Amino acid sequence: MKDPVVSYVLSMAALAAAVLLRWLLDPLMGDALPLVTLFGAVAVASRLGGYRPAVLVSLLGYVACEYLFISPRRSLSLGSLGDVLAVGNTVGLVAYLFTCGIIIGLGESARKAQADKTSQLLTARLLASIVESSDDAIVSKSLDGIIQSWNAGAERLFGYSAEQAIGRHISLVIPPERLAEEDDIVASLKAGKRIDHVETERVRSDGQRVQVSLTISPIRDASGVVIGASKIARDVTERKRIEAEREKFVTVIENSTDFIGMCDLDGVPFFVNRAGLKMVGLDDIEQARRMPVASFFFSEDQDRMMHEFFPSVLRNGHGEVEVRFRHFKTGAPRWMAYKVLTLPGADGRPVAFATVSQDVTERRRLEDDLRRVVAELSDADRRKNEFLAMLAHELRNPLAPISNAVRALSLGRRDETAVDSASEMLERQVGQIIRLVDDLLDVSRISRGKIALRPERVELTRIIDQAVEASRAQYRSMDQELTVSLPSEPVYLNADPTRLAQVVGNLLNNAHKFTDVGGRISVAVEREGAQVVIRVKDTGVGIAAEHLAGIFEMFTQVESSLERSRSGLGIGLTLVKTLVEMHGGTVEAHSDGPGRGSEFVVRLPVLRDVPESLSPAAPEHLDASPVVRRRVLIVDDNRDAAEWLATLLSLSGHETHIALDGDQAVKAAERLLPDAILLDIGLPRIDGYEVCRRIREQPWGRGLMIVALTGWGQEEDRQKSKEAGFNTHLVKPVDDEVIMNLLASLPSSMTR
Repeated sequence: MKDPVVSYVLSMAALAAAVLLRWLLDPLMGDALPLVTLFGAVAVASRLGGYRPAVLVSLLGYVACEYLFISPRRSLSLGSLGDVLAVGNTVGLVAYLFTCGIIIGLGESARKAQADKTSQLLTARLLASIVESSDDAIVSKSLDGIIQSWNAGAERLFGYSAEQAIGRHISLVIPPERLAEEDDIVASLKAGKRIDHVETERVRSDGQRVQVSLTISPIRDASGVVIGASKIARDVTERKRIEAEREKFVTVIENSTDFIGMCDLDGVPFFVNRAGLKMVGLDDIEQARRMPVASFFFSEDQDRMMHEFFPSVLRNGHGEVEVRFRHFKTGAPRWMAYKVLTLPGADGRPVAFATVSQDVTERRRLEDDLRRVVAELSDADRRKNEFLAMLAHELRNPLAPISNAVRALSLGRRDETAVDSASEMLERQVGQIIRLVDDLLDVSRISRGKIALRPERVELTRIIDQAVEASRAQYRSMDQELTVSLPSEPVYLNADPTRLAQVVGNLLNNAHKFTDVGGRISVAVEREGAQVVIRVKDTGVGIAAEHLAGIFEMFTQVESSLERSRSGLGIGLTLVKTLVEMHGGTVEAHSDGPGRGSEFVVRLPVLRDVPESLSPAAPEHLDASPVVRRRVLIVDDNRDAAEWLATLLSLSGHETHIALDGDQAVKAAERLLPDAILLDIGLPRIDGYEVCRRIREQPWGRGLMIVALTGWGQEEDRQKSKEAGFNTHLVKPVDDEVIMNLLASLPSSMTR
């Protein structure tokens, strides 16, 4: 019994019963066997409580029986007990005690055996209960693979009931490609080895694969021989999935180009991914942990971030702001879309901050560039509108006097003075229109990178003289004083003489426009080492300091005078800068401010040690011989242009004919067999290129001079006319002397 008090009480009750029984039997037994009933009480006490109550029962029972049933009865004393021992009852007492000892020993053995049996039974029941209630699959099998036990966990995991699985081979749940694993397992079991937590794959009754962790132990018989195996299979499919997802998540974080980090509420980082570390110039997370979050920002942003932004994130649980991160090594800024949220603890309260932030430096740069481009486009659109208005103004300026001159000529035909004056004015105004058109064409060439220089060895003073002489009429008209200072020694340049004259001419024209009546303009040329310096200075309206930097930009006009507008398209100085730089030089503008005049300084490299073979050829002079009469076919769909050119050539003694479209041109050429054809390109029906090709296909047309006379003057236009068979390409309006020289250059033998 587990309760010792109860066992002692019951033992005493058994003793009392034994003594009572002997007392009841006493009339029959007398003095014989006084202790006989005590042995049962000892046995009961030993069975119920073990040897302690049994020994107590043995001793107390002996004392009771000695008093009641051993003579002299009703007496109990040490003396009488000594007498008993001494007289001869020693053998009886020893026999009694020996017998009691045997009974107690047997009782103890029986009790132990019963306890062991009970313990084993309880253990077996416990194990069976554990096996049946286990979530894991617990299976036993023989060494040849036959399933011998199959718990409820195995039924759930593999989908087979115990009746379906027991007695079948374990390959029932092993994928075919993994059967070799079973041979390895059996080999390990026979060697007495235990297999712990091997992860593999098994198959369910429905064919679905499951990931399992196996623990396999050998089962031995009484002699220790391995006769089977016990397998515990745990479903780790979900764990593997979670691990895979975690690995994927870690991989995503570590391979992300975003800044991913976490810090505690005190702003101490405890995680930053590789990209984030690289972004801010940190070597590892340990270094990051020594950097408080505030130090990631620029000093001017720290107060706003730490005292406004992060408290807002704590209140709202999240927040987003664009802020500059600081590179810890270089100090360079990186604009970040900084997105922060709070991480809650078990109680739901925030315990940390986390961020996934993107580098938006490039986006912000593009936005800044876009804003700049929009502003530039807006400015360009404004300047374009101003330019168009200016162009209309500049074109109307010469058209008005031209119109008046034509009217005057029609009214005063016999007034030679009026005719001469009108002719000079018409020539001057047409020249102005030509300059405007040439400037526009040059602007187009600049924008497309089509300006090409034709450099040669030139002497600079000749270029200066040419530009100055071309401008003197303008200066005289405004009563302006123009002075020129040239070096005593010749200065040679490797330059395009036409373009260099254009540079000086544009500077002189600019000075003339922005200098009032009676003002002074000077041109000074001097040698400075390996360079020559050309200074064009005026006493005009001057330039404000804030406008100097943009003075060479396209369509720029700095209007400093309110009382009168300045003519021009605002492209002359742009051409100057472009052409000077193409010659390897520089140009600068200087002014002391409005009303203080301006100075433009051009520096160009001087040509030294040039072989004599590079000297320019002497200019050709036409003989003043009489004009040779030529037959000329003029082809132009503009009747006025064709008729006036025909009139001009007729006045010089040439025979002229007119065609107004491509078909007429081919037929007229075949009929007239002219010495030269002045052929427009943009014709109706057949364009000028095709007309030229058709004429060149005829035997009579192969030696004709065919001149392209057109408004198209780009390099590709000249190339197309050359490929079509034209001898030369002239751009309208053409100086009549150029046409006369071309006709004069024809061999005399070609005269019809």
